[in-house]
Amino acid sequence: MDPNALPVAVDAMGGDNAPSEIIKGAELALEAGIPVLLVGQPDALTGISDIPTKFASEVIGMGEDPASAVRKKKDSSLVRSAEAVRDGHAIAMVSAGNTGATMASALLKIGRIRGVSRPAIATPIPVLGRTKPNILLDSGANAECNPEWLVQFAEMGAVYARDRFSTSKPKIGLLSIGEEPGKGSSLAKEAFKLLSDQDWQKRCSGEFVGNVEGRDLMNPDIDVIVTDGFTGNVALKTLEGTAKSIVSSLLDAFSSTPEAAEGAKLLAPALLPLYERLDPESVGGAILLGIKGVAIVSHGSSGPKAIFNAISIAHELSTDKHVQHLEEVIRR
Repeated sequence: MDPNALPVAVDAMGGDNAPSEIIKGAELALEAGIPVLLVGQPDALTGISDIPTKFASEVIGMGEDPASAVRKKKDSSLVRSAEAVRDGHAIAMVSAGNTGATMASALLKIGRIRGVSRPAIATPIPVLGRTKPNILLDSGANAECNPEWLVQFAEMGAVYARDRFSTSKPKIGLLSIGEEPGKGSSLAKEAFKLLSDQDWQKRCSGEFVGNVEGRDLMNPDIDVIVTDGFTGNVALKTLEGTAKSIVSSLLDAFSSTPEAAEGAKLLAPALLPLYERLDPESVGGAILLGIKGVAIVSHGSSGPKAIFNAISIAHELSTDKHVQHLEEVIRR
């Protein structure tokens, strides 16, 4: 069977807006010509005739312990989605549900690429004035890391930037508290030494540019930013919260007076592209790099647009042999 004809398995029960908004996103993907397999409880998938379905009797909640839930709820929509990829019934998986459980399901059921120490979550960060985002990893999969893992994250991030965003020679920075090599924690200092080696850079066609700071998350001169999962997740959530606060403040200012409302009408066309760039719905989700398949982790509050984008990304990376490219680099 042609792998390109395989569907993307979508966890219909995952996320704050499941299943209705997830199903709507799947319908948008189907309209765009992307095959989809919806996985969920029978009652939630009743009346869906256009999209193939796979029933699962259980749901892993957002607050459940990931490892325990995946072990105990073997007939959950998340586990069944991962198994569909493992068994060759789906080309990739997408979920807006419990992030830890999504990672655990993918890791246990699909497995990791040989040679990968730890999978990492790679999140696109919008860069103003540039169409391509920066890639932040790890943004939450591994709270504690060793220096060697950060080098592997850099390799995988470079391959992802090349495959997803056509960046021929990705520039890679190490997130720290100063640009100088001696700055940062013991982890950052040791990782800096290892990242300065030329061998891994040649393997992935990347270029290590040294330490970068929190202010560089949206720096157009960087393509990939590497850090441990704890720091990466804090940085990501800080950036998301700041963006939301700015948008909210602008909307309040625009409606504060009749004069401001009139001015907003003039500014709206110019600000709309900026809003689109910062809107998480436009991203779709983050990819879990290092497993033997494509798994996209979407935001818990994802709506139809985000789910559609996540499915599109999952299908594109799968058909472009992204996992094979990762394997080629890691196994050298």
